Parts: sequence; structure tokens; C-alpha cells
Amino acid sequence: MESMLNKLKSTVTKVTADVTSAVMGNPVTREFEVGRHIASGGPGLSWRVYNGTKKSTKQEVAVFVFDKKIIDKYQKFEKDQIIDSLKRGVQQLTRLRHPRLLTVQHPLEESRDCLAFCTEPVFASLSNVLGQWDNLPTPVPADIKEYKLYDVETKYGLLQISEGLSFLHSGVKMVHGNLTPENIILNKSGAWKIMGFDFSISSSNPSEQEAKYSCKEWDPNLPSLCLPNPEYLAPEYILSVSCDSASDMYSLGVVIHAVFDEGKPIFEVNKHDIFKSFSRQLDQLSRLNPSVLARIPEEVREHTKMLLNVTPTVRPDADQMTKASSAPWLLCAGPARALCACRWWLCGAGGLALGGADLFRVVQRVVVHRVLPALTSEFVNPDMVPFVLPNVLLIAEQCTKEEYVRLILPELSPVFRQQEPVQILLIFLQKMDLLLTKTPPDDIKNNVLPMVYRALEAPSIQIQELCLNIIPTFANLIDYPSMKNSLIPRIKTACLQTSSLAVRVNSLVCLGKILEYLDKWYVIDEILPFLQQIPSREPAVLMGVLGIYKCTFSHKKLGIPKEQLAGKTLPHLIPLSIDGNLNLNQKFNSFMAVIKDMLSRMETEHKTKLEQLHVMQEQQLGRKGQQAGGLGRPPVQGESSCWPLTRLGCRSKGLGAEFLSEPLSGPQGPALVLRLPWLVSLTLEEKQRLAKEQEQAEKLRNQLPLAPRNVKPTASVKQVR
Repeated sequence: MESMLNKLKSTVTKVTADVTSAVMGNPVTREFEVGRHIASGGPGLSWRVYNGTKKSTKQEVAVFVFDKKIIDKYQKFEKDQIIDSLKRGVQQLTRLRHPRLLTVQHPLEESRDCLAFCTEPVFASLSNVLGQWDNLPTPVPADIKEYKLYDVETKYGLLQISEGLSFLHSGVKMVHGNLTPENIILNKSGAWKIMGFDFSISSSNPSEQEAKYSCKEWDPNLPSLCLPNPEYLAPEYILSVSCDSASDMYSLGVVIHAVFDEGKPIFEVNKHDIFKSFSRQLDQLSRLNPSVLARIPEEVREHTKMLLNVTPTVRPDADQMTKASSAPWLLCAGPARALCACRWWLCGAGGLALGGADLFRVVQRVVVHRVLPALTSEFVNPDMVPFVLPNVLLIAEQCTKEEYVRLILPELSPVFRQQEPVQILLIFLQKMDLLLTKTPPDDIKNNVLPMVYRALEAPSIQIQELCLNIIPTFANLIDYPSMKNSLIPRIKTACLQTSSLAVRVNSLVCLGKILEYLDKWYVIDEILPFLQQIPSREPAVLMGVLGIYKCTFSHKKLGIPKEQLAGKTLPHLIPLSIDGNLNLNQKFNSFMAVIKDMLSRMETEHKTKLEQLHVMQEQQLGRKGQQAGGLGRPPVQGESSCWPLTRLGCRSKGLGAEFLSEPLSGPQGPALVLRLPWLVSLTLEEKQRLAKEQEQAEKLRNQLPLAPRNVKPTASVKQVR
């Protein structure tokens, strides 16, 4: 028997041809795309697991494929027995529906080369995770090879298997008959699911209170795939050919041992002499050595020892295992189980308080794939959302953006639109920076910002106040068009239409804090004129108005132009400063300080502007003088004060200076002459000297121009020696 099983395993391991070629002829491929080989499971790990998608909906699935090539060595009747056994197991699984059983998406299909069916997305079998890699691709996928089961993950997984057994035993009166790590599947979310109903036994009297089961005698001549795994079978199955629900509980005890002991069952069975092996095993169980269970955690050890008891009636049943309060890994039953599980993870397993900041001391994979689904399942109950939502957002903080978008955002989208109870909106507002940081832009525009707008328009004053207080903390994350076109108009409307002084003041404070994110001209055109529309004159409102003016006036990027100061701002502020509600010590002095600063800056700016204009006029005048022959500059040291007159023949007229209307001609050609202002203070000696220079200039102008004479060169005389 052992050699046959070893041969089968070696055959399964050596099959390296891609089974996709065999699947192509299977009807399952009409509706599903088959992807890469990811895992193996089922009796003897004979089923290969592929990822896949449904062609019509693109829904992700797992495709289980049994390649008939691995049983080519058997005789035809043995092949038929194996195929019938595998078919029976899948057909039973398809009929059964429970959250702890693997969900079948498409029933079994048979072709000439293979069997195939589709289930919910799968990660791997528990056997794969524990190191059994038969029928896996080569090399073994890294995510399976490096996978580590954490203690809290293991305990909750075993709880899920107990729940599945409880359904089988109490709900449908059925014994699984082959509960092994090979038949426990970890789905894509990490939940543990039961499959492999090839050897399940239904009660012969399902309508009666006490179920009765009849099992078949062990036949060592059958192929190994037609027999349950003997290492996980209860002793009574072999020795007394009897079984009931307690036999499955024994198998659960062996699975617990295997999970905590690197995949090893509690005893190895000699398949050549199975009856002798089970007799010896029965003696060992009667006086179980404590060292055998040493690797099992202490809080689970006592329950495991009871499950391995040789007397079936002593073993706890599945309901007792799920309801036991003495073991921290066993939780309450009933509709509140999901929430209880979350509380246990947060309070017990991680040593945390519910919603505590150290939530992620618990392994992130456990939180994302176990805690999160249980929490989000409570969103259907609006009254539970305020208690669950803070923990969901706490998990979101620790997730990557990709995990948040894929796992959390779809669950939050309907909650964004809930307006009752009001605590939901308050919780979202307090975590707005998280939402705006990790939510894609389209979802922000469609879901998150509309929630903020609803808060500003809410009838509750408390919600409006909270929203106005929180907006500045995430204003830098809001895109400018949304802020300019949607957010600011609603804040202005809330300020003008509210009857609450607190809302009006908070609106002004909010505007003052987000001014830095706005454009200068938008503030001047939209915000400052809005301040003049506010009807109330309470001191807090007046100080809020003053604060916005002051922020805009003093901000480096914004600023108020002097024209705006003179024409609109000061005419508005000065009457407000003498309002009777302002006291002297604080408010009036604040107004006057701002007004004085504005006047001072306006005076400085305008004075500077006038000075600049004066300088520009003088520079322009100087350029015109230079174009007229170099006029326009005062005499330099050592030069006659009437240098332009000397050169151009200017004549004095009174004490001023003027342009002569007639042109003067001279060496420089015709030119206009300017009487310069600095000639007014000439002394008599200077005037005499000026007259002489004029006379000399006149003589020079009257002289005939010098003309070169033609001189004939003399002929060279040839010297005679």
C-alpha cells in the first residue's frame, strides 16, 4: 500500500507537461480563461489549481484540474474507481453551501484528458503551506515557499474548520470522513475552507435526533486515491469499522498537531499492516506522552488532547469547540460572531484595546484578510457603522494605497453617502487627510468632497462647525478648481445664511486660514467684496473680517494693491473701527493698528511711485537735450557755465532760459539754443567773458573756410657724379 502511494506521488511530481493543453479540450474553458498553475490540493494533492477569470464578467476564479495522465499506470477498472471517487467529492461540494466550505463557481466538467471545475479564488491548500509541494509547478512559487502561518492566523483558521464541521454534523447530518491538510484550502483572502468530500458519509436516519453512520471496511487492495488518508483517521474507523461525527473531531485533533508541528501527523501509519499500526496507535493514545503535544500552544493543548482521546464520547463536538469560552481562540457563536472575532483580534490576540493605535502589532495580513472583512460586513447595519468605521480607517492608514483602493475603498463608497447617524460624518471629517491622500482623484470628486459639501449644508450646527474647523487641515489636498468653484461658495453661503454666530465666525476663520491656497486676484475679486456683504456687527464677526483683511494685506503672495486699499478696503474698515461694539483695549486698537499699517504702506507706495515718475521725466528731458546737441547737463568742474551757449551761440533773455525759435548756423550746423536756468546767477565778470566768447565765436564763423592749395612737385635733378 505504501509503495503504491509513493509511486502515485512520484508520478504526480514528475508530470511536468503543462496541463493547460489538456484543459483546452474541457468544456470549462468555454466560460473561463485558465491562467498559471498556483497550487495543488484535494486527496493526494491530485488536483492542480490554476488562477482564472470568467470571460463574461472578468470575475476572478480558481480552476481545479485533474489530469488523467497521472493514473495511466492503473488498470481500467481502477481508473474508473478513482475517477468516480473524485467526481463524487466535487459533486458533494457543489451541493453544499456554507461560508466555511469551498464555494464552487462552476460544476465539474469532464473531457477525455481531464476533470475540471471552478471555485472562488484560492491561494493554496493548507498542505502546500505546511511544506507539502507535490504537484506544484517548478520552481515552487515564492509566495507559497515563503509563506508563514502566524499564531493568531492559525487559531482562527482552526476555528473556521470547527464551524464548517459544525455545519456538516448538525446541519446536514454528514461526516466528512477525510479531514486532512490536503482538503483544507486557504482562499485568496486567507480564510480556511473545507473540500474533498470523496469519502463523506451521510446519516442513514437524517430525520431522527441521533444520526447514524455506516462506513465501509478498509480495503487495502483499492488504489490509494480511493481510500482516505489513514494518518488522519480515527482508530475506530479501522479497528471497529464504525464512525460518527466524533471521528471527524479526532481528525481535527491530528490536523491541529500537524499545523503546529511542521505538517507532521501525530503518528505515522504502516500502510502495509494498517491494522497492526492502528492497534499500536490505540495503546499510545491511551497513555499519551506530554512531549507529543509540546509544540502545540498551551491554550490549545488541552482541547487537542481531548480531541485525540480513544473514547469517541469524550471528544468535544464541533459546537462545543466553537462555543468554548475557556480557550481565547474560540469565540462566541451567533450573528455577532464576526464582530466578536474582531474584538478578539483587537483585544486578545494583539494585546490591544478595540481601535487602539497599536492595532498593527497584529500581523497585517491577518488584519487585512481577517479583521477587515468582518468589520466591513457590519456596514449593512447603520447603527454599527460608528463603532466599526474608526477601526476600518485605522487599518486603512497602515495599508498601501493599492490595498486601500482594492480592499477598503469599495466598502467605504456606500458609507460616504450615509447621513445618519451623524457620527459617521464626524468620523470621516476627522480622517479627511487620510481619505484625500489615498483616494484616487475621481473618487475624491465623486464621493469624498460631496460629503464635505453636505456637511457644510447640514442642518446641524455642530457638524457645520466641525467641518469648518477641519477644512483648513486638508485644504492643501483639495484641487484648486474644486476649492474655487465648490468649496469657497458653500463656505460663503454658510456664513451669510446661518443664524448661528459660531458658524459665521468659524466661516471667517476658515476663510482666513485657507487664503494662502487661493489666487491673489480671486481673493481680491471674490473674498474681499464678500466681507462687505456680512450683515452682523458682533465683535467676533468684526474681528473675523479684520483678520481676513490683515492676512490678505500682510501675506507675501497676496497683498492688497494701494488702489484697492484707498478705494474699497479703508472705506470699509474705517466705519467698522468706530462700531460701538468694539472695546478700547483690544478690538479698537487692533483695527487702528491695521488701518495705520495700510495708510503707511499706501503713503510709502504712492510716494515712491511719484518719485519714480519724477525721475523718469527728468531722464526723458535729458535724452531730448542730448539729441539737441548735448544739452541737458549742468557744467562740469573747470568748464564754463555757459558752455552750450559758447558752442551754439545761445543768447540770453532775461533771467530765465528758453529755446530760441530761429536756428543758428555754425560749424556744427543749425541747432536750437536753450537758455539754461543756471545762467540766471552769472556775475558781471562771467557775463563779460561770455560776451568775449560770443564775439570770438562770431569771428570764427565769419572767416572763410580753409582750402588746400595745389603744389606742383619740382622735377628731380639728376645728379652727375
